[in-house]
Amino acid sequence: MRRSLFPLLSCLAFLVGAALSSIWPPLVSAEQIKAVMAAPQNASWWTERHERAVARIRRGQTDLLFIGDSITQGWEEDGRRVWDSFYGHRRAVNLGYNSDKTENVLWRLQDGELDGITPKLAVVMIGTNNTSMREDPPEHTAAGVHAILTTLRTRLPKTKILLLAIFPRGLTEYDAFRRVNRAVNERLQTFADQRQIFFLDLSRRFLDDQGRLPEGIMPDALHPSERGYRLWAEGMEDMVKCLMGE
Repeated sequence: MRRSLFPLLSCLAFLVGAALSSIWPPLVSAEQIKAVMAAPQNASWWTERHERAVARIRRGQTDLLFIGDSITQGWEEDGRRVWDSFYGHRRAVNLGYNSDKTENVLWRLQDGELDGITPKLAVVMIGTNNTSMREDPPEHTAAGVHAILTTLRTRLPKTKILLLAIFPRGLTEYDAFRRVNRAVNERLQTFADQRQIFFLDLSRRFLDDQGRLPEGIMPDALHPSERGYRLWAEGMEDMVKCLMGE
């Protein structure tokens, strides 16, 4: 990690610790929560994707960022046609990485993916890999998201942030991971200040009347199909327009 990042990390650790103590009773210190400690993935494809992203950011002309995990990366795959329709004209950049947890996003944002740009809007959705792959408790995942928001507010003070609730996963409302993510979302909505950070929960758009997740919307009960990406784009379009000043 670059030496220049250590002062920022120390600052972030302090801010996250303060946030944790003010929002919920502290279970452990911020230094013990993996979700807030910036770290890269080790896979070569991940490093290469990060390098390509930094190269794209260095070209400037970025008005809209999408920040997240494989669900966000999927705009380049099943969501491609929807992306081209809604965001192709908006100078948008996809910063979604498969298998990312909050600490991986933190590392990327602190290591070049925000340098030299002033986007109008950053759309953030992250956390489902924290709760499933490592089984982080809701308060740890929320702390990681809060650290990401702190980084964005520090690095991009003029950029609006649209924080999305983690999308529903699992076939029914009784799915264990969906229930944990719902608990995370309850915490995330408290981070919106209605000035720079705004919160939006699109969950109901993806579910049927019984709370089930249809295969036609998310075939693996996690990642959207093209129809799912269209529901996503349509569901937040009004807020995107407003926050981008269109």
